[in-house]
Amino acid sequence: MSTRRVKTFRGSCHCGAVRFEIDTDFPELTTCDCSICKKKNALMVKVHESSFRLLSGEDALTEYQFHTKTARHFFCKVCGIYPFHRKRVTPDNFGVNVHCLEDADWVGVPVRRTVGASMP
Repeated sequence: MSTRRVKTFRGSCHCGAVRFEIDTDFPELTTCDCSICKKKNALMVKVHESSFRLLSGEDALTEYQFHTKTARHFFCKVCGIYPFHRKRVTPDNFGVNVHCLEDADWVGVPVRRTVGASMP
């Protein structure tokens, strides 16, 4: 039985132009073997859009899409950091880069390796 509770975490890109909050209990983290996730070495927590709030920096975000153009990957135009993306299979969810979160402790959280490279 997990002792983790849903908490609010603040996050940002490297330069601070993009700031956001999420609510999560870190049920699991994910990595993905698709071409973009491998190159950005993403470690993500999945949160529903109702648990994600963009606080500032919408104008500092740039979007990148490829392949089916369903997933929406966001990067800061100023520092280039990837803070989050809208997921392809569940577009009402965000994949949030846990390395962008402040004071988050995900030690011991299971990491699930997803297979994105072979998705049609």
